[in-house]
Order: sequence, then structure tokens, then C-alpha cells
Amino acid sequence: MKILLIGEYSNVHATLAMGLRELGHQVTVISNGDFWKNYPRDIDVSRQDGRWGGIKLMAKLWSLLPQMRGYDVVQLINPLFFELKAERLFFFYHYLRKHNKRVVLGAFGMDYYWVSTCCNEKPLKYSDFNMGSSLRTNADALRERQDWLGTVKERLNKEIAESCDGIVTGLYEYHICYEPLFSHKTRYIPYPIKMPETSTIPALHQPVKVFIGISKNRSEYKGTDIMLKAAMDIAAQYPDRMVVEKAEGVPFEEYQRMLDDCDVMLDQLYGYTPAMNALLAMSKGIVVVGGGEPENYEILNETELRPIINVEPNYDSVRTALEQIVLQPERLAALKEQSREYVARHHDYLSVARRYEQFYEQI
Repeated sequence: MKILLIGEYSNVHATLAMGLRELGHQVTVISNGDFWKNYPRDIDVSRQDGRWGGIKLMAKLWSLLPQMRGYDVVQLINPLFFELKAERLFFFYHYLRKHNKRVVLGAFGMDYYWVSTCCNEKPLKYSDFNMGSSLRTNADALRERQDWLGTVKERLNKEIAESCDGIVTGLYEYHICYEPLFSHKTRYIPYPIKMPETSTIPALHQPVKVFIGISKNRSEYKGTDIMLKAAMDIAAQYPDRMVVEKAEGVPFEEYQRMLDDCDVMLDQLYGYTPAMNALLAMSKGIVVVGGGEPENYEILNETELRPIINVEPNYDSVRTALEQIVLQPERLAALKEQSREYVARHHDYLSVARRYEQFYEQI
């Protein structure tokens, strides 16, 4: 098949492209590299800063239109698949629909259905937008609600979801937002990860090294502020047993180098499941403290492995988990092995690519 992957989130499309190519497909990735993370792509559509950035990007996309036609499958990473205002994306979506055989929408992150479901139906006990029956009121959550509910973004997302040929969900959280509405064309497929070439798991550091990645201006929204405070407090209480490594706004290559030298990763306080960054860490034998709710294992039909140290979305839960690590570091050896096995079993990029191949063929 001839496949076009548009947009990028945390290396999902770049990794999927590798797997699909190894299966013999012709794949092109068009993206901005996910901003500063700078993931690989075949055609770069980064938006330049300044008042002319949008105009220059529009001009470039218009010039690329002939290269965005004639594909068997076009997959969009999100309803906002280019760095343009939602109202400008209708044209590009209609063009892609007209000049390609099939269009697939990825449910991999922030969009109308995620925001609306968490704010209204609230099927999750906690999320980016709710804590139980109460809505979160932090600035990021409020801004995203204003951005997606009752706006052009909502209209764009609804049109794409209703008219596209298939929807792929990457996490349990996103699946329960789309599947009830579009069960006939929604498929859950785990995120793809390329396992490290070496199968050796590095020895545990002494003191234990804990890694945390900090997204620019998203700390409160993702719970990084709470996780970081808990980690720093434990490191201060047990300075000979734990140190904290912080990565803030660094390119993917540097991020990986920092991550490689750690034992534990803190990630996604309000998540039910590990996403790309956590899965990357787990593939290296790094233990994740974060989202590992029962639903995560159930959607994968995983009945044996439990590698993730699941925490509730509050300071005390994170602090307790980290204190148990420093007081009983011997627990980490088995969790490191399980982490690698978990990713190899459910997220290997070739296995995931085969599942995409089957889905594309079905639609």
C-alpha cells in the first residue's frame, strides 16, 4: 500500500512508518516533528515564529498538495493535523478525502471527543479534566475546554470523525471516547515502540536515579508539578538513596540520553495508561511510576504482567510510591524485567504495524 501519515505526537507516526516500511509498504511522513522534540519525518512542515509564520506555512502546504494525493491510506494524527487555525484545515481535509482512497483519524491526544467526554459523561474516575464528578479548574484545563467546546475545532473534529473511513485509538482513555459513538469504524491499536537492540538491562544505580520530563507550560495540567515536588521531597529526605533528573524542553535525542541513565520514570499523573514516553522508558527496562490502572491491562488482555507502579493523582500517593522504592530498591529488578517484556509483548513496532496493515485492508 501507499500510505501517507500526517502529523506527529511523541514519535507515533515516525515509528509506525518504520514498521510499515519493513512490511513492504511505501510510506511518507509529513509533520513538524512535534515541535522542539524534532522527530524524524520525510517532509517538514514546521511553522516559523512571527506574524508571517502562518502565511509561509499555508504557501508551503499549497505547494505540497500534489504530493498529498494518490495514496491508498492517509492517516491524520489529530483533527489539527497542520499548525493552522481549525477553519483553514477544512480545505485540506476535503482535499485529502477527494484525492485519496481512504482517510483515517488518529485519536491520540487532545481533541473535542476527549474534552467533551471527560467534562460531561466522566467515565474515568480522574483525567485531564475531571476528578471524580468535579471538573478540574487549573488554567490549562479551562483553556482546552474553551478551545474545543462550542468552537470551530469542535466542528472540524466532528466532521472528520463522522466522514472518515476509520478511527484508530491509541490509549484506553481515548478509546472509550470514540468507540461508543463510532463502534463500526473505531479500532484500538497500541502505540508502536522499537525495542532497543540490546536486551541487557543496566544495573540499578546507587542512589536510585528518577527521571521526570517537564513539558513547557503544561506542568499543572499533566501533574508534573505534584510528581516533581514529591520526588524532590523524597530526594531531600533520602539524599544518599535517590536523585532526580529533570528534562525540560529538550530535543528527542538529548531526552533519550538523559532517560537512558535512569532507573525510574515519573509520567502522566492523571493517565490510566502509559503513553509513548513511558513506553519508551519501559522498553529500556526503566520502571514507570504513573498510570497503570486495571483498565490498561484489560484492553490488552494482559493477565500476568504488572510492571507499572500505579499511583493515584495526588501528592501523598506519589510520595508513598517513591519512598517504598528507596526503602526497597530490590523490588525494581523484577519490575525492570517486566517492563521490557510488557512493551515487547504489546507494543513492538512490527507487531503494531501488522495490526495497522490489517485495519487499513479492512476499511
